[in-house]
Amino acid sequence: MKKTVGIVGANGYTGSELIRLLAFHPHVTLSFLYSRSNSGTRISDLYPDLTTVCEQVLTDQPEEVDILFLCLPHKESQNWLTQNPVKEETLVIDLGNDFRLDGNFEKRNFIYGLPEINKKQLSGSKSIANPGCFATAIQLALLPLAGKEALDEVYTTGITGSTGAGQSLQATTHFTWRNDNVSAYKTLAHQHVDEILQQIVLFNHKEVSLNFVPWRGDFARGIFTSSTVKTDLGLSDLYQLYQDFYAEAPFVTVSEKAIDLKQVVNTNRCVIQIEKSGNVAVIHSAIDNLLKGASGQAVQNMNIAMGWEENTGLNLKPIAF
Repeated sequence: MKKTVGIVGANGYTGSELIRLLAFHPHVTLSFLYSRSNSGTRISDLYPDLTTVCEQVLTDQPEEVDILFLCLPHKESQNWLTQNPVKEETLVIDLGNDFRLDGNFEKRNFIYGLPEINKKQLSGSKSIANPGCFATAIQLALLPLAGKEALDEVYTTGITGSTGAGQSLQATTHFTWRNDNVSAYKTLAHQHVDEILQQIVLFNHKEVSLNFVPWRGDFARGIFTSSTVKTDLGLSDLYQLYQDFYAEAPFVTVSEKAIDLKQVVNTNRCVIQIEKSGNVAVIHSAIDNLLKGASGQAVQNMNIAMGWEENTGLNLKPIAF
């Protein structure tokens, strides 16, 4: 029997991506799609590409389900769960940042949902905090070195598509502003830095300094990061380290060829490439911010928690060559 799923915040980018993934997932059925602002509207009227894929009407009345995804703006998940108590046996996966740094909430303890490092803890879990998009890309680039206790000072730049800012209209998401344009934002103060460091330090066993400069890109989706570190490891040793670290990770590919964003857009994959000059190495990583950085990773976490094959419903191809 298929498990029932509810999506809270189904009208947003991450919510609609979940619908696209779960509509074809063999083990679940969509029970309700929750939205206060668009209650009574058919989801395919908001997203015409969902015509014939999902014709459900959005509701502001949640139901009891087996699996609940929270796709709310940051800091709203706790309020929603307080106002809408969920039975303990329901698997709750939060795509916001409410539980990433502190997973304790009432009787729940949210596990940090980066499968490449927490798969054992995620198995059978009923509460999962999905990582942030930049946090996912940067951690996957740094974790193998952290595992060798080889990180000290890290300088990272990263560029993201406009969907990373959410669906609410902002001055910097207008097409006329974003097109043919690049800008830095939240320099050295991005909200994902604390999340990244909390996990990295667990592996590195000492403090790490992360100097992160994010950029707004003139495209809709995808993240490309470049992290600069000092290391005495040779390039071949670095590649061996990364390939060994991710040997059991079905969605992470370590490439010795140059990588680009189009390799990962519309997939749940992360591709990593390493370059080195002298004692300085640069680790590039690329993901789709709405999939591996959000909804795809949430489905990956659901699969692990429920004991299903990790890649179920996630065998996707890039949208372009």
